[in-house]
Amino acid sequence: MIKIDDELKELCPSVALGIISFTACVENSSYELKKELNHVVYDLEEQYQMEDIAKQTHIKATRQAYLKLGKSPSEYRNAAEAMLRRIVKGKGLYQINNVVEINNIVSIKSGYSIGSYDLENIKGQVVLKKSKQGEKYQGIGKDLINIENLPTLYDNEGPFGNPTSDSRKAMIQLGTRNIMMVIYSFDGKDDLLEYLEMAKYLLNKYTNAKDIKIEIV
Repeated sequence: MIKIDDELKELCPSVALGIISFTACVENSSYELKKELNHVVYDLEEQYQMEDIAKQTHIKATRQAYLKLGKSPSEYRNAAEAMLRRIVKGKGLYQINNVVEINNIVSIKSGYSIGSYDLENIKGQVVLKKSKQGEKYQGIGKDLINIENLPTLYDNEGPFGNPTSDSRKAMIQLGTRNIMMVIYSFDGKDDLLEYLEMAKYLLNKYTNAKDIKIEIV
């Protein structure tokens, strides 16, 4: 489903992706899902100090990959790190919809940055590669984002997602959707299956997802 560009593999030899695709009814999160998210947030707020976050195994690997690609990991924080920093500050997480909540639970528990994308808005072959100089896209709830040098997903029409911030192109909206959830790893494949299975369990529990398929690249 997704290829990893050779240049990116050369710069970041341990790059890997965990992919779970499925069909689900995207809707406002249930009380039970919000309760689970809040419980995870509370536990992590107690577990982490601010200085510990960048040392978490998978976050550290992502930060190191950004440096290799020529991007400041502190100026352009990966999503898992940014969410954990928000949690440690006592700000919690925004609640969006059931699929995004599940995406975020797996991300903050694992330290992997994860993106969820509407497959109806993705055209042709998807490739993860280093973004070009000067490249930008419209972020979700944000202005234009400078994505140059970030490891970024491209389809035939251009870039749409990376571990820091996704574009509006394939954002998850309410309704029955065909979705691809992507776990970005920069320290190999060893832990990916565990968290793909966690995502599968949560999707079954809170969305009644169908046609779930798991792949590791």
